[in-house]
Amino acid sequence: MKLPPDTPLESLDWVARPKLAALRRLGIATPGDLVRHFPRRHEDRTKFDRFPDGESDRAICLCGVVRKTVARRFGPRRIFEARVEDESAGVLGSPLLCRWFNSPWISRMIVGDDRIVLFGKPRMRGTQVVMEHPEFEIIEDEAGSSIHFDRITPVHPAGDGISPTALRELVHRALAETDLSALPLLWPDAEADPRVWSDVHFPENLAALEAALARLVQEEFFAIQLVVRARRASVRRAGGIPRPGTGVLWSAVRDSLGFALTPSQLEAMSEISTDLAAPRRMNRLLQGDVGSGKTLVALRAMLQAAESGWQAALMAPTQILAEQHYRNFRNLLDPLGIRVALRTSSLCESSSGPPDSAPIIVGTHALLYDGAEFQNPGLIVIDEQHKFGVLQRSRLIARADAPDVLVMTATPIPRTIAQTLYGDLDVSLIRHRPPGRGRVVTAVRDPAKLPDIIAFLRKKIADGRQAYIVYPLVDESEKLEIKSARAEFDRWRELLAPAAVGLVHGRLPADEKAEVMCRFRDGRISALVATTVIEVGVDVPNACIMLIEEAARFGLSQIHQLRGRIGRGAEKSYCILLQESPEAHEKLSVLEATSDGFEIAEADLRIRGPGDILGTNQSGLPPLALGDLVRDAEIMSEARRRADALLETDPGLARPAHAPHRALVDASTSLQAGN
Repeated sequence: MKLPPDTPLESLDWVARPKLAALRRLGIATPGDLVRHFPRRHEDRTKFDRFPDGESDRAICLCGVVRKTVARRFGPRRIFEARVEDESAGVLGSPLLCRWFNSPWISRMIVGDDRIVLFGKPRMRGTQVVMEHPEFEIIEDEAGSSIHFDRITPVHPAGDGISPTALRELVHRALAETDLSALPLLWPDAEADPRVWSDVHFPENLAALEAALARLVQEEFFAIQLVVRARRASVRRAGGIPRPGTGVLWSAVRDSLGFALTPSQLEAMSEISTDLAAPRRMNRLLQGDVGSGKTLVALRAMLQAAESGWQAALMAPTQILAEQHYRNFRNLLDPLGIRVALRTSSLCESSSGPPDSAPIIVGTHALLYDGAEFQNPGLIVIDEQHKFGVLQRSRLIARADAPDVLVMTATPIPRTIAQTLYGDLDVSLIRHRPPGRGRVVTAVRDPAKLPDIIAFLRKKIADGRQAYIVYPLVDESEKLEIKSARAEFDRWRELLAPAAVGLVHGRLPADEKAEVMCRFRDGRISALVATTVIEVGVDVPNACIMLIEEAARFGLSQIHQLRGRIGRGAEKSYCILLQESPEAHEKLSVLEATSDGFEIAEADLRIRGPGDILGTNQSGLPPLALGDLVRDAEIMSEARRRADALLETDPGLARPAHAPHRALVDASTSLQAGN
């Protein structure tokens, strides 16, 4: 009798009690979880790589015997080394030195005469071939070697308290003991072949592995798309309140601008206005590159809601940005007699009258979570959505008073990621920059050029311009040899004297941060040493220089966001990226070649990968374990089409054949709501 996939592991005598806690930390509680704990790679252990006699950019897999180990100290660093030899090569073989830094527990795991499998990149260190911090596996049980050797062997994500070897044995047992036909396969119109679960772990050949991977990537992507598209369909079915407005207030604001709106802005305004006027709730993403004019688009929507008798709120991720939006809105709306209120955790003010009755409210998350509920919410605008998290957006959308929701981001989002994290939203896109913005020149420079750069900074400051000097860290780190903002602040005050230099970072109290930014905005500070706290929303048109130290420590999209702080006036601007490594120069050259944030985002995705953008930490989406959002983009698009088709034929997933689909959507909804 095969086990149901949801059988608790605690009830099984083949799971050692001491392993249960380690398995729980990996999210494994049942045999079904073991089967779905996919390998992060496979190694062809029918033939290992040859022991290297030089370095390689390709990771290789070796099998050898540990002949000698040594633990030593070099200053503050603790080093453990193991000399590994190829058994089959004898005296003619080239030994390999494996080295781990500050990992003392490894000395308790590796001892002489151990048979060891290694995975890593060999490097030359002087005349010695070395693998630094290779992945390794000690093969202890020769009786169970049939699943560890002489085959295409899975390597599963392991953790504290459980090794890849032990996990491999547990997965192998789970595959043999579990009713695999009870594990749902959701992709429509596909044959439900339970062998796919075995082939993805222990394939007989590479062709079987590739077929299983392709099939299960379909499953992963379809599960994601089914969840997000079901959410979208649910919001659209729920209905809403039409807020058509009259257009009078926006016409007055538009006539006072003194410049023309871009075609992209006009198109986005039309899409959002149509949504607000419709008898269903708006749930829309406004995506636009840095400096593209999203805030004016949002203001037009807020005025339409206000004209319809509702309050509209803009929620910003920081107090600095909230205060900036408040000032900008007042400049435009005070002459028209339209009241604007500001609500943050430390500030509450209004241009006139009680803040709670203002039709336009600007604030931070305090608007919704610190008791500052506004009375008549009709539209909520979330600026820089990625700074809040998907769960907060989900809570807004689920509010009983059903406000329309517009989320904005200046972080360009690659198409495949937009289809996942934002697949439940309609999308408006702003492509064009407003006229009158200066050109931004970006250059990657070696730190040896710093004296010339300092001279350039001094000249620009003497001409009345301002500069940002950005660091990846607030303070120095014992683990990383990286410059930090606080440590370098005094040096910049000396280098740029007599010009005033300020310091701002995320650990400053809010009032001190606001004071520094106010002095910089007013021109009383000429250069601002900062961290990424200035990444979003800071608008100082006179700032035309940005120097980013240790630039390779940032992602390309993040640097693009940072340089969006310059080029906001008519003056030509300069973004200088300091980095010593030639490899980093190659990566950063993308920023020299283009200012298109969408091109940069795609390049960033190719270089860095999607990272932890999915999973239960991100609004209850099923985790991504096998698929690659770059490589498998077309599968994601096809999964989206199939999810929409399924929901069109069975909107409530009520048919018996769709019970597993319904269960998936219900589980994600419960998780999203925090139940």
